[in-house]
Amino acid sequence: MTKVKTGLDVWVAQGFSALKGRRVGAIVNPTSVDSRFLHLADLLGQASGVTLAALFGPEHGIRGEAQYMVAVGEAKDRKTGVPVHSLYGSTFESLSPRPEWLTGLDALVFDIQDVGSRYYTYVYTMALAMKVAAQARVPFYVLDRPNPLGGVAIEGNLVGEGYRSFVGLYPLPNRHGMTAGELARLFNAEFGIGCELTVVPCEGWRREMYWSDTGLPFLPPSPNMPTPDTALVYPGMCLGEGTNVSEGRGTCRPFEQFGAPWLDAEALVARLEKERLPGVAFRPVGFTPTFDKFRGESCNGAFIHVTDRATFQPLRTGIAIFQAVREVSGGQFAWRADAYEFVEDVPAFDLLCGTDQVRRGIEEGWPLSKLLEGFSAQAERFKQQRAPYLLYT
Repeated sequence: MTKVKTGLDVWVAQGFSALKGRRVGAIVNPTSVDSRFLHLADLLGQASGVTLAALFGPEHGIRGEAQYMVAVGEAKDRKTGVPVHSLYGSTFESLSPRPEWLTGLDALVFDIQDVGSRYYTYVYTMALAMKVAAQARVPFYVLDRPNPLGGVAIEGNLVGEGYRSFVGLYPLPNRHGMTAGELARLFNAEFGIGCELTVVPCEGWRREMYWSDTGLPFLPPSPNMPTPDTALVYPGMCLGEGTNVSEGRGTCRPFEQFGAPWLDAEALVARLEKERLPGVAFRPVGFTPTFDKFRGESCNGAFIHVTDRATFQPLRTGIAIFQAVREVSGGQFAWRADAYEFVEDVPAFDLLCGTDQVRRGIEEGWPLSKLLEGFSAQAERFKQQRAPYLLYT
């Protein structure tokens, strides 16, 4: 197997020559490491002729210390001693760098592993930082990394105008099949950001590659994304955040298993088997979350086993799951009602879906095919839109 070189490894081999003589800020998290597991913050701090002036921490922080939807505070990095600015606080405004944080910077570098689902917030952290960099006229660099889901399959609808949020800031499908660098190119051109953008591509990555084909170790990009298998089901199972069903947070296999104390696991699996969903099998399971929904309570549900990742459709599967859960719940299933990702007036499930079509349809008893109506056409439109920004074959 040929090991893929990430954008960071490419730059390490070049001795960070593009940054010589510059004061640099870096947007990083625990995945920002090279092939020797050396962190970009530490590498920049030691690079000859480069001045690391600031670090920026997205959701979960630069060293991964914070749980999801937990505000990250201001600090100094314990290893490099440089200021750490939070890009995840308690308001939507807190998600963007303050203009004064970029004062004196000659470059802003983004190097974070994405997982190929539109809900995953790091690419929107990137986009918001690109906007501020454009206004400050600070060059923006993206060190690219592979998409764990590959770059071929696209699935889902585009986020509607009234459903934009930090889990869907732009009209992307649920599974977009792009790398962070490719998305940066698309955001910059299609949505009027207009920053001075440079993407450092991976070497050796091809679109048909899943994570296991890259030869790279998988570092959890967030506390509840422990493996590439998690990423594979995430485009569908993240929808669970918009319900009162546990998506497995607080267990060793979040998103691959789901449940609630009031669910009948066998009835649920029997109902799901009737859908004959491609590339997937379900197993009745029990678990007790250590935090989040139903902490310390015994839950019943199902485990998702992907049997053929080439035919598996994670969004179709996820929607079928929450449709089935509602049907067998005995009236105990509910949509999440509290504010979600800084939005109070739109149901969380609708924000995640980018439309109210799925929620309304589930409530009205539509068949799965009608719940997904129009999604394939929207995915095809996106496929055409993304074409000029692709970096890999």
